[in-house]
Amino acid sequence: MASERIAEYEERMNKTIEYLKTELQAVRAGRANPHVLDKVKVDYYGTPTPIQQLANVAVPEARVLQISPWDKKSLKDIEKAILASDVGITPTNDGSVIRLNFPEMTEERRTELSKDIQKKGESVKVTIRNARRDGNDAFKKLRKNSELSEDDEKDLQEELQKMTDKFIKQVDDMVEEKKKEIMTV
Repeated sequence: MASERIAEYEERMNKTIEYLKTELQAVRAGRANPHVLDKVKVDYYGTPTPIQQLANVAVPEARVLQISPWDKKSLKDIEKAILASDVGITPTNDGSVIRLNFPEMTEERRTELSKDIQKKGESVKVTIRNARRDGNDAFKKLRKNSELSEDDEKDLQEELQKMTDKFIKQVDDMVEEKKKEIMTV
C-alpha cells in the first residue's frame, strides 16, 4: 500500500533525472557530440524532422561532426536548420556532407558552461523537491480524511524524504561529473 502511494512521486523524480541527462548530453564540452543536434529540426518537405532521421551523423575526429544525408537534396535544408539553431557552430558544406568543426573552448567559456550546468542542476532539484512537497500534501490530506493513520503518514513522509535525498545526490553527482568533463582541457 505504502509503496503504491510513493511510486507516483518516484516516477516524477525519475522523469526529472532523465530530463537532466538529456540536457547535459546536449552541452558541448569541446568535443564533437552528436547529441548537440538532438533539438535541431530540419524542414523536410514541410515537416520538421530530426537530423538523425535524414542523415548519418558520425564523429570522424575528436572535434569534427560529419553529417551525411541519405537524400543529397536535403543538404541545403540541413545546413539552414543548423545555422538557425542554437548549436553555435557554422556548418561547412562540401556538396556531399556537412562538417561541424568544434573549436577549442576558452577558459571563460568553460566557466560559463559550468555555471549553466549548475543552474540546470538546481532547477531539477527544485522539481524533485516539488514532487516531495506534493507527496507530503497528499499524505496529509489522506490523514485528514482518516484514510491513513498518523504513523503511516510519518512512515510515508520519511520514505519520501529518503527517496528525495537519493535523487538530489544523483543530480549533484551528474552535475559534478559534467562540470569536471567541461573543465578538463
